[in-house]
Amino acid sequence: MISYQFLIDAQLRPDKTPDFSAYPFCLPAVRHLGRLEFDPAVTFIVGENGSGKSTLLEGLAVALGFNAEGGSKNFNFSTRESHSCLHEYLRIGRGARMPKDGYFLRAESFFNVATAIEDLDVGRSYGERPLHEQSHGESFLALLENRFGGKGLYILDEPEAALSPQRQLRAMKRIHELVQEGSQFVIATHSPILMAYPEASIFVCTPEGIRQRAYEDTEHYEVMHEFMANPRGVLKKLLETPKEP
Repeated sequence: MISYQFLIDAQLRPDKTPDFSAYPFCLPAVRHLGRLEFDPAVTFIVGENGSGKSTLLEGLAVALGFNAEGGSKNFNFSTRESHSCLHEYLRIGRGARMPKDGYFLRAESFFNVATAIEDLDVGRSYGERPLHEQSHGESFLALLENRFGGKGLYILDEPEAALSPQRQLRAMKRIHELVQEGSQFVIATHSPILMAYPEASIFVCTPEGIRQRAYEDTEHYEVMHEFMANPRGVLKKLLETPKEP
């Protein structure tokens, strides 16, 4: 059966054997990758800091032809060669359709991308104001609302990093608009707000590998739900000073 989504799956190449004791293959998300099947609309990859989700997303983006620091496929600048060799070991399953647009957004290097945008003199496609004249959160939204178009493939690494809760909701609305226009998203995030996107596929990076979970079964949801239901009780328990014997 022909698949019309842009990305179908990702797995380690069977014809190459990496050193699983070395980075990045020692990370559980990479070592036990198996076959990661992408949702036709929105796939979330979540997990604790250091679990390997951003490394996996970076490897996926570079394997697809994006710049390791972010941007579209015509961005080839580099401020520091820091990405891993994971992309060389990934086999990407692609559908019959080719995306008309694409972008790799990573929060930690977006400043460098904004500088490259100014150097390339393509800032007008990102909105009225130059990205460096906006706050971090404003420039992220300018990217989502002005640069991203329909029928695109978008890989986002922690897009919520600079966004208030209200603006995370605004970002979700824009993501939904783009999905309705035929776009596909793969997003690494810590945000329980973004993760609530209806019918998205959520994969959690665990010590045993990547596991698919329902939204309500993620630690992100459980921790936030418990805190919002009883913030004083949670803080009292958290900050309680143990009595000396």
